[in-house]
Amino acid sequence: MELEAAKLIGAGLAVIGLSGVGIGIGNIFSSMIAAIARNPASEKSVFPKAMLGFALVEAVALYALLIAFLVLYG
Repeated sequence: MELEAAKLIGAGLAVIGLSGVGIGIGNIFSSMIAAIARNPASEKSVFPKAMLGFALVEAVALYALLIAFLVLYG
């Protein structure tokens, strides 16, 4: 196997984590919307926690992309 092909396969495998990130972000915001729909007064306590969860899940996406770029160009 050529080195360039191995790099492309490795980068593709590193980006598989982005599918989990998409599912996680969808779960976070669907749960937030459901919680606010049930009790609109809870928005001030639910929204900051949802944003924290979003930021932590998005950090996983950035790490996956970083690894993919390191495999490709490193």
